[in-house]
Amino acid sequence: MFNAAALSRNIDVFNDNISKLVSWFTLFMALITLLIVVLRYGFDIGWIAMQESVMYLHACVFLLGSAHTLRVNEHVRVDIFYSKFDGTKKAKIDTFGTLFFMLPVNIFIFIVCWDYVASSWAIMEDSQAAGGLPAVFLLKTFILLFAALMILQGVSELIRNMHVWLHQSNTVVSEDK
Repeated sequence: MFNAAALSRNIDVFNDNISKLVSWFTLFMALITLLIVVLRYGFDIGWIAMQESVMYLHACVFLLGSAHTLRVNEHVRVDIFYSKFDGTKKAKIDTFGTLFFMLPVNIFIFIVCWDYVASSWAIMEDSQAAGGLPAVFLLKTFILLFAALMILQGVSELIRNMHVWLHQSNTVVSEDK
């Protein structure tokens, strides 16, 4: 038998684990940036690959961490009336937004970017800068991973909000937020 609540919890746990891994990237990014500055201004040494690695980590943090941000409800929301609504009304608005905006946009991103990423993999695209990282194809892959993780989290949010909406309660499927 299909258990929507279990699916929602599994998606949440999966995105939580991804976010825990990705959170370490911010520390690495700061340390590498410090090293770049010290080498550049202290020793007049510069490495393009090291500078690009900060860009790759930055992309990972934002693209792979976005689904977790949605899960914990910390994403940007233009809130004029929403904060004053009860849980059921919020669930209805969130269900509508997920079904008609978030999921279609992320499905579109995934479909449109598929060939873009596939062609990059086909040629094993590398940096155009001399001495850059030979892994631009990996960087582009983060776009697909972003869309996939957002779609998964959108399904989880949809399950959670439908539960609140249909049961007319302010409790959510997964309380481990």
